[in-house]
Amino acid sequence: MASSSFSLYPSLTLVAFLLLLFPVRRTAGSCYTSIFSFGDSITDTGNLLLSTGDNCLSGRLPYGETFFGRPTGRFSDGRLIIDFIAEAMGIPFLPPSLRGGSCGGFRRGVNFAVAGATVLNNGFFKERGIDVTWTNMSFGVQMGLFKKLISFCDTESKDTLSRSLFLVGEIGGNDYYQGFLQSWPFQEVKSLVPHVINTISTAINDLIGMGAKTLLVPGNFPIGCMAAFLTYFENSKVEDYNTSTGCINWLNEFSEYHNNVLKQELNRLRYIHPHATIIYADYFNSVMNILSPANSTRLDRVPLAACCGSGGGRYNYSESVNCGSEYSTVCDDPLTYLSWDGLHFTEATYKAIAKGLLEGPFADPSINKACSSSNIGFVVKELTSNVSKVD
Repeated sequence: MASSSFSLYPSLTLVAFLLLLFPVRRTAGSCYTSIFSFGDSITDTGNLLLSTGDNCLSGRLPYGETFFGRPTGRFSDGRLIIDFIAEAMGIPFLPPSLRGGSCGGFRRGVNFAVAGATVLNNGFFKERGIDVTWTNMSFGVQMGLFKKLISFCDTESKDTLSRSLFLVGEIGGNDYYQGFLQSWPFQEVKSLVPHVINTISTAINDLIGMGAKTLLVPGNFPIGCMAAFLTYFENSKVEDYNTSTGCINWLNEFSEYHNNVLKQELNRLRYIHPHATIIYADYFNSVMNILSPANSTRLDRVPLAACCGSGGGRYNYSESVNCGSEYSTVCDDPLTYLSWDGLHFTEATYKAIAKGLLEGPFADPSINKACSSSNIGFVVKELTSNVSKVD
């Protein structure tokens, strides 16, 4: 694949992403002994690659080049949010569930997330006349696989789950993405939100009923800042764009609507499950903080263009030339970019988000604070350099 020094804006200096250089911390005597994860491509550590093989772009370079030096099925140049959380907890990178293995291999956790997964099952979209071309591993299917694993592997599952951290998402973005791609009216896409939130809520109830005590539930990203959506909905209407960030206002308002409904539901679940800790992960404001003019660690402009993409256009994104395809190009330094391939972020961005979840202020409560309130306690020290890159 050809390489390019394509850049829409001047490169950021080291200071611009200073927060990314702060080490992610790990625990000593962590109160979480394992992590179980569900979601889509934001969290997938290889499930789609295992199910599709050579047809999966995330199985080709430059995916994985920054940290792993090879593609691993992650839709980024390196580690994901879940990887940084696992490192901080002293837990190995989560194996994708489709890899299989013995029950003992899942004692530290497993990742059920699959790129392209929706919250709503495929039948929901087929009934609405959408030709389903993505994975059949919806959130409900992932939950079913998790329940089978626990039933088969662990006769004391409640004890195991009570000492585990559950990452419930990010998921839901693909449901809305399909509606937007089909040019549904805004209100019709918006009508999906209650269905999505109800399904997430049911899963949280099920997990708590099975013994889960700590759940991290992310909101949606500001999709109006993502290169793919900026390309799809590019227009000359000045009022559609935020003058400070360059993001599309109405798309970000949609993400905020989803997030507000989700937060309301999480408050309801906290009330009926007072002995569980349900943490809201604010992915939206974490990204907006990176883009904000008030952020003293940034320069005048964080590139909204994709680092890896078509090699042209305002946002370096095209449906016909995807990152990892023959004619795609890649920027010289992903550290200076928010977006990796137009729909997913760079390792640098994911690290910043993870730091905000672990230490605040973009998790309510922060993972560290939730851990500190346990009987085991939480002691932080610098991340050691011997974390294996082989997952």
